[in-house]
Amino acid sequence: MILYMKARVLHIFIAAAGLLAVGILTMVIPGIKTRTDANKITLPSIDDVPREYWAKLAEKKIFFGHQSVGYNIIDGITDIINEREYIKLNVIEAREPSAFDQPVFAHSQVGVNTDPFSKIKRFGEIMDAGVGCRVDMAFFKFCYVDIMRDSDPQEIFDGYSAAMEELKDRYPNTKFLNVTVPICSVPRGIKRNLKQTVKLLIGRPGFLEDNMMRRRYNDLLNDAYSKTGLFFDLALIESVNTNGFRCHAVKGAEKVYVMAPEYTEDGGHLNSQGRRKVAEQLLIILAEMAGRS
Repeated sequence: MILYMKARVLHIFIAAAGLLAVGILTMVIPGIKTRTDANKITLPSIDDVPREYWAKLAEKKIFFGHQSVGYNIIDGITDIINEREYIKLNVIEAREPSAFDQPVFAHSQVGVNTDPFSKIKRFGEIMDAGVGCRVDMAFFKFCYVDIMRDSDPQEIFDGYSAAMEELKDRYPNTKFLNVTVPICSVPRGIKRNLKQTVKLLIGRPGFLEDNMMRRRYNDLLNDAYSKTGLFFDLALIESVNTNGFRCHAVKGAEKVYVMAPEYTEDGGHLNSQGRRKVAEQLLIILAEMAGRS
């Protein structure tokens, strides 16, 4: 019994010492902070889209390939459709060619997370299985875990762009939308933020390096497709907070864009506010594509 009590006291002492150490470190070491740019960004409003564009969009056959964040976006689309009776989309989870015998917004999982090339390949397979010649619009998105600090953005972009050019040649009547890879927010919570801060101080890579690598890929995508009218800057939208300012953190002298903290609970997936923000901007892009066709 005495030994048990001693062990119990020791355990409590160690735990208390750990909490004290964390408290001291948080006072001594400044955490990674979310900052905002000085210039405000005004994103398009869904209410400014002409009603005839929505009518045209309702007549389209659309395919969207994704993983978990994609489900967040689909939930956001559903939220908006339920609030605006003039946006009429038949949203279903499907990838078989027969699903596109009528107007539809179909979506499904593609590839495996952490393997961007598997997503490129699977999207192409779905198109070549009979979907590519039936849809009016098609696109897929990478997940934030597909591009990390040890990724090669140029290699991924080269693989992506080559595959998309081939699909455009095979299916000239289909519009392929190009989507930037999503980014992550500054970690919430003292312990998680402190861990990333210590990594930053001692020169070990952390989430900022991941976002920097995603930025390199997104810059390549932006340079190639932003002027085509077939470009959706998901990363930009995630970084613009509810007040209209882009969020960033700082690594040395470099500004690293991050997701606005109010759009996520875990740092990567979209909460109800974030999914609505992204879904609204995606619907605007799709409606404009439909309106121009």
